[in-house]
Amino acid sequence: MNLLCLILASVLPIVALGFNLQSPVIGQVRSLPCARIVSTNSSPSQLGISTVPFFSTANGDSTSDAVLRDFEKKEAKILKQREAAQSKLSEYEAAIQALQSQKQDYLNGAKLGKPPVGGNFEESIQRSAVKAFMWRIVAGSVTFVTSYRFSGSVATALSIVGSDFLSKAFTMFIGERLMNKSKAGRKSGNDGIGRSLVKALIWRLFAICNTLTVALFIAKDLSMASKIAGSDAFFKTGLMFFYERVWARVQWGKEYEIEFSI
Repeated sequence: MNLLCLILASVLPIVALGFNLQSPVIGQVRSLPCARIVSTNSSPSQLGISTVPFFSTANGDSTSDAVLRDFEKKEAKILKQREAAQSKLSEYEAAIQALQSQKQDYLNGAKLGKPPVGGNFEESIQRSAVKAFMWRIVAGSVTFVTSYRFSGSVATALSIVGSDFLSKAFTMFIGERLMNKSKAGRKSGNDGIGRSLVKALIWRLFAICNTLTVALFIAKDLSMASKIAGSDAFFKTGLMFFYERVWARVQWGKEYEIEFSI
């Protein structure tokens, strides 16, 4: 056996040199106990060996799964948002088409008609001015009666009513415009009972102070001024509430808001 190995080790280099070959496989030859060929200058790629690195998948699989789940979670979230946006877009498009259809009908000569009574509304400036002026006529008559009763003088009563008329008419108009900014208590196209009561009470608190100041300035008598303001306030509070309930049923000057919601 050793002899056969020795013969092969001697013949192979001669055969390779005879065919002008350079064997990348043959390096050093050792004869004991048998020749073993070792390559010292060949790379794995030259020998056709794959160089793909080997990694342990013990932890790699769990990490990859976590990253993949994160991607899928984000993707699902974005898809859900896209569906919601598409649904909202469809609603907007339907609303626009309906509005354009109404617009076209109007351009074609169709009458839109009056807005339905019962929606939200605001009072026009003219309505507020007329309400304030007419209330001063009613309230001024009551003030004249109470002033004449406690003062016994027509001149004094007329002076109180005259000075009272302009100041209160203007302040009531301002109060109406301020209250108009609030929609509280407005139901079914009218002011509710609670809103009318609150307006009457708020106005009477101001009116009492105004009447007391004017009566005291003109009559020069605190007792008389207190009686005029006190009796005036008691009677006018109920009258003011009734006045507001009457105007709540008047449609003139109400500017209904066309609510367009999606």
